[in-house]
Amino acid sequence: MRRLPPVLVCVVLLLVAACGWNRSPEDDEGRAPGAPTGVTAAAGSADSVHVMWNAVSSGPGIRLYEVYRGVTKVKEVPGAQHMVDVTRLRPSTLYAFTVRARDTRGRLGPPSRAARARTPARVAADRSAPTRPRAAAGRAVGSRAVQLSWGASRDDRGVMSYDVFQGRAKIHSVGGNQTATVVTGLRPGTGYAFTVRARDAAGNLSAASAAVRLRTPGTDDGRGTAPTAFTARTHRAGGAYYLDLSWEPPRTDGVITEYGVRLDGAAVTSLVWGGDPPRGRATYSFYLGRAAGESHRVRLRARLPDGTWGGYSAERTVTTGG
Repeated sequence: MRRLPPVLVCVVLLLVAACGWNRSPEDDEGRAPGAPTGVTAAAGSADSVHVMWNAVSSGPGIRLYEVYRGVTKVKEVPGAQHMVDVTRLRPSTLYAFTVRARDTRGRLGPPSRAARARTPARVAADRSAPTRPRAAAGRAVGSRAVQLSWGASRDDRGVMSYDVFQGRAKIHSVGGNQTATVVTGLRPGTGYAFTVRARDAAGNLSAASAAVRLRTPGTDDGRGTAPTAFTARTHRAGGAYYLDLSWEPPRTDGVITEYGVRLDGAAVTSLVWGGDPPRGRATYSFYLGRAAGESHRVRLRARLPDGTWGGYSAERTVTTGG
């Protein structure tokens, strides 16, 4: 066997080190996102399954998640959303769901481990809702999480799932065999009122449990949950003036679908997207009146995925015809 001269050996080792062993932080940015972890699936009714997963934090940022039923993509949700209801399924059928992350550069990561769920048989003419969950209780388990528990509901055909609400916003769901859960993604120093409702295979919802009122420890001044880059302008059309708003949604663990607008210190409108909310910068316009030279102060805030209102944006002043 021919041996390499010592000098040549050193050159080869230096080339190996230069080509792969001394990695820079930029190398990681060239990778596709990792696979989502913690994927769970639970039947919510005879034709729906609730799928949840943990956020993927690696890479330059996650733009969206793709949810697959087998090899078929069935849902696409924004990167801030980590749960979704997959509907229009068949009763009495076993399904396997996987989730893939796509980053802001368009790169698609590998699929998660499959989570399986079987939908129950459809029950004809079932209009009887489960009984109200009883003895709901809870405690804070940190500044951003609470632990909830409740007594099992009764239903003549069986309870399929429990939905957890904060205020009027559904923020969590678990299978019908569970009577406790941990809700994460909350805000420090914030008061909450949680209720639980049971759902049967036909989709009938029970009455809400008694409210569990908790406050997470810590402080939150609201600045981290306020819309940013907020602008306000007026335009004239058809002899009237309109107020045009534009803003960047706050970064949250979930999707924001509602904003409250205050004009001159009073609430004037609530903006709710009926379909998918816009990704990235949002805009909204509404009628002000026909008079020129009127000054107005305006700001807005978001209803966060945990059901609470976030902090207000900066206040802007506009003048009609100005």
